[in-house]
Amino acid sequence: MLVMRAYELMVIIDGDAEDGVAETFRDRITEAVTTAGGEVKSTDMWGRRRYAYEINHKWEGIYFVMELLGAGGNSLDEMERSLRLADEVVRHKLMRLPDDEAARRGLVDTSA
Repeated sequence: MLVMRAYELMVIIDGDAEDGVAETFRDRITEAVTTAGGEVKSTDMWGRRRYAYEINHKWEGIYFVMELLGAGGNSLDEMERSLRLADEVVRHKLMRLPDDEAARRGLVDTSA
């Protein structure tokens, strides 16, 4: 039986990027996750936010957060690699959620 793990992904897109770039990345991530056998549970588009400190001589970026289910192991490696290589992505962070937090958020079924 395949155990699905819950993850949270935050992505910051360059503030100088054209409108719609964040949505394009959201769609690309969704496609990569589903191709790897996972599922996107939610997406929260935060929009433009000021950085806490200057990054690459800029003060603003476009933020979004996604909750994902992945098969664990290396299932999301290709998606993460594409984010590392993308010029428009300033920062990204993929974190595996602890099982109790994933259950609290309703991402995984704890009845089994």
